Amino acid sequence: MRRKVKNTHTVPPDAKYGSETISRFINAIMWDGKKSLARSLVYGALEVIKKQDAALDPIAVFDTAIANVSPNVEVRSRRVGGANYQVPTEVRPARRRLLAFKWIIDAARAGKGKAMEEKLAAVLIEAAKGEGPAIRKRDDVHRMAEANRAFAHLAW
Repeated sequence: MRRKVKNTHTVPPDAKYGSETISRFINAIMWDGKKSLARSLVYGALEVIKKQDAALDPIAVFDTAIANVSPNVEVRSRRVGGANYQVPTEVRPARRRLLAFKWIIDAARAGKGKAMEEKLAAVLIEAAKGEGPAIRKRDDVHRMAEANRAFAHLAW
């Protein structure tokens, strides 16, 4: 029996750039309901990107970074006959975006010694170039999926 289809939560686009993706990213970065702080962090990071290189469009850098970090496959645990197998599965678009957000935010929070805006801007620029800790995380997930390709027939 199939699951019920869940209604997806629609997020209004952010006020400054009119992007739904940035609005979702602000929600992902928010802690304890402090949305105005999260909004100022994200907008500040986009301003830092613009200041570092005036030729760069911060929205394009952001979108490229999200696209580069998004994983295509991941492994999920599946129990078959008393043994757990790591089964590679394709990632749905909403989860793909969520994982990209999570890995970028975790990489920015892991950095020490600078303001969060600067760390977030640095991680976004690195991810847009195809390098940095967020890209490394995506590559690790892809490597795990490739290593467990033998169990792909167990996918449900």
